Amino acid sequence: MVGAGAAGLMAAIWAARTAPPGGRVLVLDSARLLGAKILVSGGGRCNVTHHEVDEAAFNGSTPAAIRKVLRRFDVARTIAFFRELGVELRREETGKLFPVTDRARTVLDALVSATRRSGATLRHPFRVAGVARDADDFVLTSAAGETVRAARVVLATGGRSLPKTGSDGGGYVLAQALGHTLTPHIFPGLVPLLVPPGHFVRALSGLSVPVALEVRSSSGRKRAVLTGSLLCTHFGLSGPAALDVSRHLIAARTGDPGARLIVRWLPEHTAESLDAAWRELGAATVGGYLGDRLPDRLSRALCAQAGVDPATPGHRLSRAARRALAVATAEMTVPIDGDRGYAFAEVTAGGVPLRELHLDTLRSRRCSGLSLCGEICDVDGRIGGFNFQWAWASGYVAGTSAFLPARDPLHSPQ
Repeated sequence: MVGAGAAGLMAAIWAARTAPPGGRVLVLDSARLLGAKILVSGGGRCNVTHHEVDEAAFNGSTPAAIRKVLRRFDVARTIAFFRELGVELRREETGKLFPVTDRARTVLDALVSATRRSGATLRHPFRVAGVARDADDFVLTSAAGETVRAARVVLATGGRSLPKTGSDGGGYVLAQALGHTLTPHIFPGLVPLLVPPGHFVRALSGLSVPVALEVRSSSGRKRAVLTGSLLCTHFGLSGPAALDVSRHLIAARTGDPGARLIVRWLPEHTAESLDAAWRELGAATVGGYLGDRLPDRLSRALCAQAGVDPATPGHRLSRAARRALAVATAEMTVPIDGDRGYAFAEVTAGGVPLRELHLDTLRSRRCSGLSLCGEICDVDGRIGGFNFQWAWASGYVAGTSAFLPARDPLHSPQ
């Protein structure tokens, strides 16, 4: 087992639990202290999963392929698994499930203890710098020149997000050395977005508001629409809505540099519906209308952007002013200069395509005896526990299949 993050520990537990007599599981990880990514997740509370998970919450490989893996270890099984480990989960209003202790350490300690109880051996720090085949075995070589021989290998190395935790993309090199390919684009997902200096959004730092965000192509076609809480910061945009939309904007711009981000500050409205509402205001002011629905700082900023005095009564608002304010409120293009990169990204988009794996087992179609799971695969989910659910499900599938014979019928070409 290469990698002792969420997917790697899950795979190790189940590989050891289902190992044949004499089968041994060794987990190698480059970190001196295990589980750093688990510990920082969910603001240090670890959002273990979401109460409702399906393939619609994920991107990357095909929905059908993702669904097949997720169904093998669903949310109910996840809850039961952690209860077995002594970790009770509770559901919040958002649908996210956290440990009742509100401590990510509870989750990590339970996983590490379960790994050891299962009979698996943890060895770290041991950074696997190279891998090669030698007859029917694999030879794993560390950065220090140490070697480990194994009959089976599970790559659970993660992607490139939060590289300080050990996810620096090294697993991609190992996968390619064993015959796998990578998606043409690998980029940060669930990452805060940068707005140019001087933009009014930066002056609203600390303000959080529910919005709808749209990614539109340079031709105006909608590529994605996501709703949620948006946090304005000193550098640009963060919060769940911005993180969720980030991978769609970055992906769109790989082939269409003119793709843009639209913010609907009143998500229930369009520019047309606001224009109509303001025609009916009479003596009531536009500032009052917006102030009843948005934080005062934001309503005043939107009026300033449209060049409209917030004290203007609706019946005195010109057609041009109404339209300018409606667009600013319900169809604002916010320029995005880039993102905060892998150091602040919660997940990596792209990786090894699922079509290169047998979905029943996550065993490689390219290299006999090799399995892959977790973030190294081309699967990335929304914020809210979805990526952890992928780790648990894919780790379970890879782990329970790790000791299957290389020519088991499940591994016949499809």
